[in-house]
Amino acid sequence: MLPVPAFSPLTLLLIAAGYLLGSLSGERVLARLRSPAAGSAGAASGLQGRRFTAARLAFDIGKGALAAWLALRHAPVGDALSVTAHGYLAAFAAVLGHVWPIWHRFRGGAPTPALVGGLLVLWPVGLAAWLIAGLLVWLLSGYAGLAFVLGALCVLLLAWWGGSDPPRLWFAVGAVLLLALAQRQHLWRLWSGTEPQFARARRLLRWRRR
Repeated sequence: MLPVPAFSPLTLLLIAAGYLLGSLSGERVLARLRSPAAGSAGAASGLQGRRFTAARLAFDIGKGALAAWLALRHAPVGDALSVTAHGYLAAFAAVLGHVWPIWHRFRGGAPTPALVGGLLVLWPVGLAAWLIAGLLVWLLSGYAGLAFVLGALCVLLLAWWGGSDPPRLWFAVGAVLLLALAQRQHLWRLWSGTEPQFARARRLLRWRRR
């Protein structure tokens, strides 16, 4: 039987803090700041706009980045886990909090923004690979859901091919699984041939076939 590593209380606290940070909904927090009466998701949806959407996205990316930074900054020395492992665990906890937030009855959003925030601090090269690969898939296929998943899969292959440490490799595995779960309806419609293509991508594909 494999021994179970004993984590320090600070390690558990950093992971819990990452989850609680991730559970904060950027949409609800910003909507409440903008209009105290907008406490529900329905009321918050009435405040949508380009600036609000950009601020919400920045908030959700920022909480993933903050969770990773706090773990790297305050990871206990001499613990069973490395400092880097603390960062990836806290960042992934923030992603789980974003997807299943305790503050909002475990009904959250797609994991993408929190994943971006965590990678921004922990592995910018992996984030760049995800964005580039995802953008290429999106432009060539026109399917956004497929682009998210295949872009993350490229990050996983990069981590494996580059001989990354286990924390980074497992973070990439978790990212692929969570994105596939979040995009499962899009992937199923793509499999059944009913998923709509992005209009500009359709025009690009028609131009390439000429």
